[in-house]
Amino acid sequence: MNNTLTTVALRYHALYLDIRHEDINLNSEATAPVMALVARLKENGFCLSEELLHALNNVSADTLAEITKCINNVMGVNLNWAPLVKKWNVPTGENRVDHLLTLFTNLLGGKKAGFKGTTLRCGHFIPEGTFPLERYNGCPFCGTPFRTANFVYKGQGSKLKELRLFTNKDMQNVFASLLASPTPLDATQKDSLEKLLTEFALPEDVQVAMKETAMLVVKTLISHDKAMEAAALLKTPTDILRYLWYEKTGLVQIVEPKTLVAHARRMYYHVFGPLDMGADAAVDMKLKLKLKYNRKACLRVALWMNSLPMTASQAAENMNPKRGMWVRMIRALRMGEYSRKKGMEHLAEIIDVFYNQSYSTWQGRVDKARIENDADKTLDLLKERPGLFARSLFATMLRFGSKRVLAAFDEIADKLPARLLLSLGNAAESYFDFNATRLARPITGGAVSIEPNKLLALYNETERQKMASEVMDIYKESMVRRFAAKKTEAKTIYIDPALYKIPVGVGDRATTIQDTSCALMGTRFKVEGDAVRLFLQWGKGLHAQPLDMDLSCRITFDNYTTAECAFYNLSCVGAKHSGDIRSIPEMVGTAEYIELSMPDLLAAKAKYVMFTCNAYSCGTLSPNLVVGWMDSAYPMQLSEETGVAYDPSCVQHMVRLSESNLSKGLVFGVLDVEKREIVWLEMPFTSQTIRGADSMSAETLLSKLEAKLTIGELLDWKAMAQNLKPAATAQEADEAYTYEWALNPADVARLLNQEG
Repeated sequence: MNNTLTTVALRYHALYLDIRHEDINLNSEATAPVMALVARLKENGFCLSEELLHALNNVSADTLAEITKCINNVMGVNLNWAPLVKKWNVPTGENRVDHLLTLFTNLLGGKKAGFKGTTLRCGHFIPEGTFPLERYNGCPFCGTPFRTANFVYKGQGSKLKELRLFTNKDMQNVFASLLASPTPLDATQKDSLEKLLTEFALPEDVQVAMKETAMLVVKTLISHDKAMEAAALLKTPTDILRYLWYEKTGLVQIVEPKTLVAHARRMYYHVFGPLDMGADAAVDMKLKLKLKYNRKACLRVALWMNSLPMTASQAAENMNPKRGMWVRMIRALRMGEYSRKKGMEHLAEIIDVFYNQSYSTWQGRVDKARIENDADKTLDLLKERPGLFARSLFATMLRFGSKRVLAAFDEIADKLPARLLLSLGNAAESYFDFNATRLARPITGGAVSIEPNKLLALYNETERQKMASEVMDIYKESMVRRFAAKKTEAKTIYIDPALYKIPVGVGDRATTIQDTSCALMGTRFKVEGDAVRLFLQWGKGLHAQPLDMDLSCRITFDNYTTAECAFYNLSCVGAKHSGDIRSIPEMVGTAEYIELSMPDLLAAKAKYVMFTCNAYSCGTLSPNLVVGWMDSAYPMQLSEETGVAYDPSCVQHMVRLSESNLSKGLVFGVLDVEKREIVWLEMPFTSQTIRGADSMSAETLLSKLEAKLTIGELLDWKAMAQNLKPAATAQEADEAYTYEWALNPADVARLLNQEG
């Protein structure tokens, strides 16, 4: 049994079995071990397709046991889900006065000073009349848990997620599709590809479309001593620099050293001065980023550079945007020394041209033409590089007028990747709105507001709206042409009405891993019951230590007032918190919950609720931290003895933080109270508490998601281009696109790129 492949298959709503579809007897009766597995899966919120049910009869009981163990591990069944407070849906009544009295009595000596109370195993003295100790699983003053729980509730969920069969052929297809993906992989897909690279050999005819994906492949090839085969994927100096920086930092994007140093300083800042470690963290990051390579690595990079299929001037121009980093790399990799060796003449020429700066850059020529207001020359240069033309399209329209710029752009529109074309259409409306707030999401976390282009003031509102409309027309016409060129034998199509509310996930690169409930950002989940239960679990696999992660929510009411439910305010209208844990127990982690009452929120005229988690401890959010929410049409239990409130079968959406996470806080969902819908989104922020999560930025992101092209609209274009007639149900259609289909981002990406 291969648990790696089972883990990957589960992300595609499937179970991996090492059998063939043809070997399945669809008339077989389920064996006793299979029925036992079905019961265990139901407890975790899963059911099986008919084919998978029969296929399980072909595998051993040991394999079934391994599948159960793997799913329990993914769902966190064996972790500690006990919060700080027992039966936390009933407030303990603790307040700031209790904390202040406890602080002063401990400073004065506690029991030794004659105070009455209890000394806990953490050493803190709790005076009588403050915290009701019988209600706690740990110390209410320092948040250290003393008690863990070895159980969770199971089977309370009102909806089951169907799993289908994945064979070796299906897994190979996933592997090939990830390698060939023309869109950047999100964190889930990247993690899946890394796992599959350890299981399967690279296809001989592999075509890696994305530079970031190529870095993972290059790393695999080098680990198998195939450095020169890797050279085929490194076609420019920037590709080489990207790999070197990925090898150094684990980031597939090139982030400047000064940015990483500043980020470390910001992540280790603490509101309490004596605990502020920002300056030390910056120094540590500088030391970490120091370059040092052995002779083998130096020779490998020198050979890569020497074999580049570019002229020296082209290579030097490519290196110019990251000139400072290249100067450091050339020195650390001893390229000057290797360039003097026989056979390294091309490397020597590149270094000579680069250092003497005897080259001109394309961007410099474009900037010069813009300054001289030479529209024809500017547009001719931009057409040479369609991708860069797309990225500067809006600003160029404002400078030279939309008519001539869009006419030039239309000539090269079909050469652009669909993802980039759709990004333009999605961004057009907000870009040309002088009053709209635009957001940038740097890889280091947070959301930055961008000021509108000052040239927008030259145009009136009607002209700006026309520009946005013209951009949308361009990308719609191009997408229709692409769909029309794709031949299909289908005559009918079914489009689930729910797909008209899910935006196409372009430009929203998710940085969290979805192990079970894959969904595109902006997906809306219906609330079926009267309660939504948020959960946060962290510390899996770590030794006992102080590590403070916080779960919080902010409620906004109709009159624009707000209320926060967090560690400093454990209960408010419509929300109750399970208590603030600031230390983790040994290896099994710990948990916090917030329960939202839909009837109470509706009665209080709440508008929406924003869900967040953040690291109060210095540093970023803990790796492998899991956060999400539960919902069920049936009441969900809560243990009076331990406070455990987790049930994997009730989990509606759950994400896990990857090892490469750089954010300190995360907005992971917004509940629209009146519509009874939860919108999944991912908005990092850089604050120790929820008060650093800007509600305006969250609203802007929601507006941006609502303004995006939806999957339903994209399918309408496909139907129009291919003359497909709508069908009333999925069963009646030749091509069926359901809500469940849209929960798999890889399937949506294939549609976007006309692969399905």
